Amino acid sequence: MNYQYYIADVFTDQIFNGAQIAVLPKADGLNAEKMAKIAKELNLSETVFLFHKTDDNKHRRMRIFSPLGEINFAGHPIIAAAYVLAISGDVVLTEPLTKLEFEQNIGIIQVNLSSQDGQPGLVQFSRSVDSIVDRFAPSDDEICSFLGLQLSELDHKKYSPRLVSCGFPYLVVPVWNVESVRKARFNYAAWAQSAAPQTAAQEILLFCPKSSSPEADFNARLLGPNIGIHADPPVGSAIPAFCCYLCSFEHTQKGTHTFAVERGDQSTRRSLIQLEMDNKGLENLTIRVGGQAVLFAEGTIHLPD
Repeated sequence: MNYQYYIADVFTDQIFNGAQIAVLPKADGLNAEKMAKIAKELNLSETVFLFHKTDDNKHRRMRIFSPLGEINFAGHPIIAAAYVLAISGDVVLTEPLTKLEFEQNIGIIQVNLSSQDGQPGLVQFSRSVDSIVDRFAPSDDEICSFLGLQLSELDHKKYSPRLVSCGFPYLVVPVWNVESVRKARFNYAAWAQSAAPQTAAQEILLFCPKSSSPEADFNARLLGPNIGIHADPPVGSAIPAFCCYLCSFEHTQKGTHTFAVERGDQSTRRSLIQLEMDNKGLENLTIRVGGQAVLFAEGTIHLPD
């Protein structure tokens, strides 16, 4: 059997930027074992398999695999899948806005795909998340020791370090400038000696309320004991926690907020995530995540019958 696949750069409008995601738009006939092997062979952060489960042309069953195994939910694959369905002709764009449904392991995700002259544009999906916010955090001295920063670089005027979990706990740390986000280096020995491991947080979301680009309102980066010292992984998984973090501050006004988060910079694989959040002062928060994608490669996977 032959299976067509596409590799898209996600949360960007330029190749060699964003996160690379593989999509098999017609994966019918593949079982979990073969999907896991394909994802391991492609060795990208995520590989997406789409199945035509019903006669509804706008509904797809979606399964996501990393090289290490299946993932129940991920945001990058939603952007990549909607884009690939459009460019492959599996979904025809006849209206400025096309509604899709992706059935992930956690449930159905509603997706809006905008287009112009039949070409895909912004892809947006919504999520409602519950959060736990803990104001206890390691001391500033400890944070600086395991991030390689100076005390003066931490932002305590508008924000402060907090622990936030929407199912996966993050230590969210604010700094003043993009330069601090980019130069930070995780120190495992200092981390192990601090109070951080006791908080259950395994990843640090380091951010600043500035960007080198006028398109973005924040620049963010993930670091931690399971992330390479020079790595700059996608931040999509931490976005719900980041939105809940922003809403945990009293100065964040009630209502709908629209903003953009940048990951990386012009010298790295820069991503741009468009966000809307409805802050009602409740534990449950509705967020809408949007982004673009571009085609990087396509090919055929040959599997023995």
